[in-house]
Amino acid sequence: MAKILFIFSLFLFTSIAFAQNEVKHATSLNSCTGGINIFEDGDFQLQFTGKKGGDNGVEAYPSLVDKINAENVIWVTYIAPKDGDLTFTASKKSGFVQMVIFEQDEKDVCGEIAQGIAEIKRVHTGKEASMVGLDYKVEGGIMYALPMKEGRKYQLLFATDSDLKDKLYLQWRFLIGGNEVAKTEAEVVDRRNDDFAPTFKIVVRDKETKEPIIANLTIEGNKSLTGMYSGSDFLFNVERSSTITIKCNAEGYFLNDLEEEASSFDDQAIVLELERISAGKSMKLEDIEFVPGTSEITLASEPKLRRLKDFLALNAELHVEIQGHVFAIGDNTNAAQRVSEARAKRVKKYLIQNGIDKDRLTAVGYGNTRPVYEEPKFFYEEQANRRVEIVVK
Repeated sequence: MAKILFIFSLFLFTSIAFAQNEVKHATSLNSCTGGINIFEDGDFQLQFTGKKGGDNGVEAYPSLVDKINAENVIWVTYIAPKDGDLTFTASKKSGFVQMVIFEQDEKDVCGEIAQGIAEIKRVHTGKEASMVGLDYKVEGGIMYALPMKEGRKYQLLFATDSDLKDKLYLQWRFLIGGNEVAKTEAEVVDRRNDDFAPTFKIVVRDKETKEPIIANLTIEGNKSLTGMYSGSDFLFNVERSSTITIKCNAEGYFLNDLEEEASSFDDQAIVLELERISAGKSMKLEDIEFVPGTSEITLASEPKLRRLKDFLALNAELHVEIQGHVFAIGDNTNAAQRVSEARAKRVKKYLIQNGIDKDRLTAVGYGNTRPVYEEPKFFYEEQANRRVEIVVK
């Protein structure tokens, strides 16, 4: 079967200052805080874990406690990209599906749900339907489409029979004026408010063709830039220089994340090249860190691991092999082999703890037998050899 290769760079810091506590499984897809982020329209396959999450989700709502089966749930997080209507279907091949949709009031939707103050926008508690959702035509488990305001955050809970690890098939569409968003209408996003100030520009391009790609962009770390945007070319003014995090997603492409220094003094241009998903292609995610000399994953790696978890959660048909590699000069040693195996198993453990079915995952260590650079001369080449690879079979 065709294989798709994902490469995760493991930056191993030697300073004890980076020896943070190991990542815990607080972001499982069956807990509110581990909700799967959906950034764009698409057809997704999710999978129930068959286990109870770390938070009940409905215990603060007396009207739901005896009706929603909180023993086996999936949480989904969505932020409205524009003013419009959310429509979707969530279905199983057999058995029931329940749903509850909460709207964030201020800043912490999961905290608000735990306190019972998040507003319930839609709820279906019946156990007769194997499909629930939102549409303009109401029938069975399908309720009326949900009007949303740009930037508002919503948390969706889907529940089913206890202990089952069934697939949940999700067809997700956000509509404006009853129509799907025309991607050609959102090509250029110009958020500048001062024509004479320096311009911070981000463009998204196909890695091979160099053609523009309509993508979903999330920026964090700078008040004047923070937000979610859809387009191919993005123009901003930067009010204050800072380090920002950019997350980029486009349907049919590998995701691309990076950190960048945004300057308020000079013009800047960043080109995000996305590689189309196909057999044999690879993707590199940086900043997955281990405590030096161990297999313990640091808290700093949480965002990247969660991105991997979300990717696998939204593509429940994929089975992957997690491969561990280390950098060491000379022949492979027992120590290098053990470390590579332990690191691969630790990534596997994180994914299982956070809701990915263990039957989809295998872990293998290769020591230093498969270097990217046979004779590394620079530090970045050594770092490239020190990695974990995720092979999609």
